Amino acid sequence: MAVESQHQHVPGPLKQKNKNHKHGNHKSKRELAKASKGRVNLKTLSKKNSFFMKKTERKNQSAVLRKQKREEAFEKKRQRGTSGTPPTFVVIVSLHRDVNTDSCLECLKTCDDELIVKRNEQGITHFTIPRFKKRASFFIPEYGNLNALLDAVKVADTLLLLISPQDGIDDYGEYCLSCLFGQGLPAVTLACPGFKNLAVKKQSEARKSLQNTIEKRFPSEKFHALDTPQDALMIVRQLTDQKLRPVYYRENRSHMVAENITFELESSESQFGVLKVTGYLRGRTLNVNGLVHLPGWGDFQMNQIDSATDPYPLQPRKYKNKSTGDVDMEKETVHVLDKVDPKQQESLETEVIPDPMEGEQTWPTDEELAEAEAQAKNKILKRVPKGTSEYQATWIVDDDEVEEHNDKKEDDDEEDDDSDVDEFKDAMETVDSDEERNEDDEEFETMTVTENNDDEKYDANMDMDEEIRVLEKLKEERQHAMFPDEVDTPMDIPARTRFARYRGLKSFRTSPWDPKENLPSDYSRIFQFDKFKMTRKKVLNQENDDGALPGWYITIHINKVPKEFMESYKPGTPVILFGILPHEQKMSLLHFAIRKYATATQPIKSKDRLIFHVGFRRFTACPIFSQHTTGNKHKFERFLPADTTCVATVYAPITFAPVPVLVFQHTPEGSHDLVATGSLLSVNPDRIVAKRIVLSGHPKKIHKRSAVIRYLFYNREDIYWFKPVELRTKWGRRGHIKEALGTHGHMKCVFDGGLKSQDTVLMNLYKRMFPKWTYNPHVESPPVINEYKTPMETIDEEDMEAQKLFD
Repeated sequence: MAVESQHQHVPGPLKQKNKNHKHGNHKSKRELAKASKGRVNLKTLSKKNSFFMKKTERKNQSAVLRKQKREEAFEKKRQRGTSGTPPTFVVIVSLHRDVNTDSCLECLKTCDDELIVKRNEQGITHFTIPRFKKRASFFIPEYGNLNALLDAVKVADTLLLLISPQDGIDDYGEYCLSCLFGQGLPAVTLACPGFKNLAVKKQSEARKSLQNTIEKRFPSEKFHALDTPQDALMIVRQLTDQKLRPVYYRENRSHMVAENITFELESSESQFGVLKVTGYLRGRTLNVNGLVHLPGWGDFQMNQIDSATDPYPLQPRKYKNKSTGDVDMEKETVHVLDKVDPKQQESLETEVIPDPMEGEQTWPTDEELAEAEAQAKNKILKRVPKGTSEYQATWIVDDDEVEEHNDKKEDDDEEDDDSDVDEFKDAMETVDSDEERNEDDEEFETMTVTENNDDEKYDANMDMDEEIRVLEKLKEERQHAMFPDEVDTPMDIPARTRFARYRGLKSFRTSPWDPKENLPSDYSRIFQFDKFKMTRKKVLNQENDDGALPGWYITIHINKVPKEFMESYKPGTPVILFGILPHEQKMSLLHFAIRKYATATQPIKSKDRLIFHVGFRRFTACPIFSQHTTGNKHKFERFLPADTTCVATVYAPITFAPVPVLVFQHTPEGSHDLVATGSLLSVNPDRIVAKRIVLSGHPKKIHKRSAVIRYLFYNREDIYWFKPVELRTKWGRRGHIKEALGTHGHMKCVFDGGLKSQDTVLMNLYKRMFPKWTYNPHVESPPVINEYKTPMETIDEEDMEAQKLFD
């Protein structure tokens, strides 16, 4: 019997050997487990339990937090409009001229038999509704008074928008909605008075038409009829119980709408007095040592705050007269809550007072003199234009070098071999060709008519100077759109003198530019924060319980109010005030991200005076426009672009975002036209706005990569002054100046590729732009609009044709 031999495999020298795991210099988990043998440090155990929770524990924690937030929201909703909080402030806005707001308010008064209605001198109607245990205040701004509407909505809790059953919303209603959306819209309720007066067969079709009109602005809203007491009761219930939409610039500050105002002059000859404003405090706590703002008038200090008896209580208190035994209503009493402390009162200082001796130095020491003498040996004395920085002075060519180049003879090859470049043609040509047509003879009847003077009446209302000014701006805007930033080199002034403040940049995005270089004197008057975002976060999160609390009915004594305030005041116009946050009275450089309004057709140039509604503020200023891009340099815009967002820069008081922005333009008729909407972008004096100009030249001779360029400059010295600046062409070539040819501005240039004879050589130059100090907090109210016309209707036929051609 044969025995089979069993062979065992032996690995050879080429067997794969895996590397051991490298766990670093520390011990692995397995080694630590062996060393501890199950023992756990007490600190580690407690730390782990505090930071690491089980899944069920995390779910329970999130459920508890969610329940707390829901209960807080429900409690806040239940308390709104009750005795401990201010009444729900409702602004009734008519979106059509044919809608009668007063009749709608009378219809709302019929919602409940037990309703208590009171009206004060400011035009505010108070509802006390025992059935709902709620209070509401209704205000109707004057139709056509845009400032009154915007001011009332600034402090409104909700809006009651009224539409017409036949036409829905007219042009002025759409214009008001655009302004309200740009300013910040609170909660809304839509009603249609007179809807049930339509024929029953037409109500279904009218409802669909109105709903389609509403969905363009309010996709999730439905309108309600307002014709019967049942309709009024349903609308009042919705106004008092609906979810409010937060308006953050208002929620972060204390604010008030005046229920009563009185004014007392300091003396008979004084121009200032004390304004006493009484009303319900809303928003945040108001400290008497702080500042308040009256829109259109500026910031003011307070003298004291009084606590007054609420004249519209939910449940009026009664007391028994001990002498007579009669039961009377509660008497009105006034208590002084707080008086100003001069040591803690916020200052009205808005600007920094520059010290002329701040830049002066003491007498230098011997070591500093020796160091300066050593540095002077390496410096070169140059003659430079006024305002030139050290960075720009390094480019300036010495006179000896210029003379050396002037001694060179003009090249023999400068004769014209190529044809001259075609002269510039006009950008816009209009050819009017009318064909003559033969008309058949018709029978005419002779009659006597009275000659009217319509043409003379039309001409009497026309301002020809304004027409010429607008026409010039239209031409300039179209020229800028066709040839952006192109400037002709002057022939009578040296270019190095005309463009002395400009510089060249290798790359607009990456080239360095010191933001502290060559600042204007106005920069010494403004405030700047090292870390503005941290300051904003600290101010907005700061809670101050010292002062009058929200919901109290108080009287604020405002000091140093000009008497022009009461002279311009009209009964029924809303008077509102806002408590400003710390540092918000100080001036700085503000940047607004805005976009041109769709119907604004007039060209708006940089440094034109505009009216700004920035949150609760209203002021006028002359902004400069720049592109809204990333990076540390932003290109200056000569006109407000119509199809993109840009940045408007002005000197204005500091405001902490988020804040909406409305921009209006003053028309020759005195009204304010909406031209742009947006929001506050930043408060940053270091933002660089660089203006670009483009000098253009044309090739005369081309030889491979070299070319003779003319019309860019007109003398030899300018060529060597701008020699370090890079050239580019419209077809994408880049190059530089090699040398000057002759004395009339011809120069030899080298490019990275061959040029075409129809190409144009360009040179980009930049300088930093700053706005002018044109801030004015006093804004006059525009006249009431009796008949609204869209801007497109006011443009004559010639301007319409020009606008179509431009578009």
